[in-house]
Amino acid sequence: MKLIADLQVHSRFSRATSKQLNLENLEKFARIKGLNLLGTGDITHPEWLKELKQGLTEDGSGILKSKSGFNFVLQGEISNIYTQDGKGRRIHNLILAENFEIAEQIQEALLKKGRIDYDGRPIFGFSCPELVEMMKNIDEKIEIIPAHAWTPWFSLFGSMSGFDSVEECFKDQTKHIHAIETGLSSDPAMNWRLSQLDKFTLVSNSDAHSFWPWRLGREANVFDIDLTYDNIIGAIRNKKGFLYTIETNPEYGKYHIDGHRACNISMEPKESLKNNNICPKCKKPLTIGVLQRVEQLADREEGYKPKNAIPFKSLIPLSEILSALLGYGVASKKIFAEYYKLIKNFDNELNILLNATKEDLIKAADEKIADAIISIREGKIKIKPGYDGVYGQPIFDNARIKSSANFVNKVEVKENKQEGLNKFF
Repeated sequence: MKLIADLQVHSRFSRATSKQLNLENLEKFARIKGLNLLGTGDITHPEWLKELKQGLTEDGSGILKSKSGFNFVLQGEISNIYTQDGKGRRIHNLILAENFEIAEQIQEALLKKGRIDYDGRPIFGFSCPELVEMMKNIDEKIEIIPAHAWTPWFSLFGSMSGFDSVEECFKDQTKHIHAIETGLSSDPAMNWRLSQLDKFTLVSNSDAHSFWPWRLGREANVFDIDLTYDNIIGAIRNKKGFLYTIETNPEYGKYHIDGHRACNISMEPKESLKNNNICPKCKKPLTIGVLQRVEQLADREEGYKPKNAIPFKSLIPLSEILSALLGYGVASKKIFAEYYKLIKNFDNELNILLNATKEDLIKAADEKIADAIISIREGKIKIKPGYDGVYGQPIFDNARIKSSANFVNKVEVKENKQEGLNKFF
């Protein structure tokens, strides 16, 4: 069975998330996106776990089913903030669990360390090795994956609070770490430059804080396996049945290059280093992006590919392509209308981005839209790189507006608009 899985999302109980981020909307837009397996998000939050129990059923396979038959897997994220080797560490870790009984045991264990009711991604002051040992004492099948491993502020390799190796972070518990999540600002090719990562599977997920299609499923994993929890964990651990990952172009990620958002300054690593990583305007330190951090740790040249590497495909969310080309906000009715027209013709977004021919696309949309989709699929698109929390911007020669397009980072979807936009589907 071919599965397209986004294994890290959040619920409305996490900070900075949509108030309408519920099971109904997650399923609805996962189907529109083209996903057929979704993480539940936030299994450590008591109220969200209650809702999951009410809305999903177990069938013994480790996969949960909604009332209409959509597939979910229990998933959460934990923030570990602590001091090691005289340095403050802030690491986010993704966890996957097989059933509600295990999720309840996770909650019970975490309650001994602190509160879990204030945020869907709770913060604890104990270390990553302690987290792994705790989870494995509950159930060997729990999977722990360092989340968005290169993000500057909260990650395994983060420039602000991370480590230089998986072993340095997880110590004797590294034996239980089988994968890392690449995050939006890096792709597998960047990670392949570190020989230390050859033994780990590279996974990709959206870490979505809303259900909208420019968030949900923007990164995902494609498997060819029978749908069970054991098979998913097996594919992550041994790569069997793991076909490829879906990535956003890393330049699209909001921490790809170095910069200082407050001063509207962004720099490629070579330029940053010439300035001693200091902002030329305010003289404060730049936020060091993923590209420079990879360069610091890489022991291989660009273009190296390990023998057992899982392939990947780079895309950009369709809503953002349309926004760039047509010159309207990504959440505007005009963009949703064009998006809806394409979905009606091709069933879902990932089918459009991955499979639709140019000839068929031209029948359903303007030729410049078809050209853009094919160009992105073929890796022929230019992107103004993201930095210091600002998303990158794709650049199209035939866009109505170019660098000033209304991208996601410039558009906040108001809650009172959501009902209207939902009516398209």
